[in-house]
Amino acid sequence: MVTGEIVLHRDGPLATLVITNPAKRNAMTAAMWAALPGILDTLAGDASVRVLVLAGAGGTFCAGADITEAAAIARAGDESLAVAAERALADFPRPTIARIDGFCVGGGCQLAVACDLRVAGESARFGVPPAKLGIVYPPATTRRLAALVGPSRAKLLLYTAELFDAAAAERWGLADLVVPDGNLAATVDDLAATIAARSQLTLRAAKAVLGDRPVPEQSEAEMAEGIAAFGARRAPQFRWA
Repeated sequence: MVTGEIVLHRDGPLATLVITNPAKRNAMTAAMWAALPGILDTLAGDASVRVLVLAGAGGTFCAGADITEAAAIARAGDESLAVAAERALADFPRPTIARIDGFCVGGGCQLAVACDLRVAGESARFGVPPAKLGIVYPPATTRRLAALVGPSRAKLLLYTAELFDAAAAERWGLADLVVPDGNLAATVDDLAATIAARSQLTLRAAKAVLGDRPVPEQSEAEMAEGIAAFGARRAPQFRWA
C-alpha cells in the first residue's frame, strides 16, 4: 500500500511536483525522501523544463517528516535521506518555487528553504519543531536556514519550535511573497510563466553564481536577440538551453 508519493504534473515548460500524503498532512515518508533526487535528476535532464514548482496536495504544503521515521532520519544527520533530497532540490539547475499553503513545518520547511523562491498563502504557517522532539537538526539544513533568514531568526525558529504566520515569514525572508489564499496558485503560475520566458542562460548563470558553482559562458547570440527584441519592442525568442 502506497502511503505517500511525489506526483509530477507537466504544463509546457512548467513542472510541478506535488507532495501527496493527505492522511498525514503530506508528511514525507522515507520512500518519498528517497524518490525525490531521482525525480529531480530526470527533470534536470529534460531541456523543455524551465521552471519547477514544489507544492502540497489538498491545501497543505508539508507537515514535515513522517513522525514514525523521524528519529531514524535524524540519527543519520547530514547523511540522511532528507538532507540528500534537500541537496538535490537546492542543486536543481533551473529556477524552483515553493508554493506554500497550510502547514510548512520541519521537513516541509527544509524543502521550502531549498527552493529558490517561496510564495505563500496568507494562512500558511511555518515552523521548525525539532526542539519539541529532542531531535538535532542536520548541520547542512541548519546552515541553509540561517543563510536565508539570518542566524538570529534561525535561532528563534529552532529555539522556540513554535509556528509563525506568513506575515512573519515574509518579514524574515522565509517567504518572498504572501498573497491571499485564493490567489496562490494563479500567482505562482504567473510567476513561473514570467521566469520561463526569460533567458535561460541568464537564469542559469545567476543561480550558479549565487550557489558558488561554475558559470556558463556568455552567448553572443543570446545577447543579440535580447537587444534586438528590446529595440523592436517585441518579446525575445531566447534559444539557449
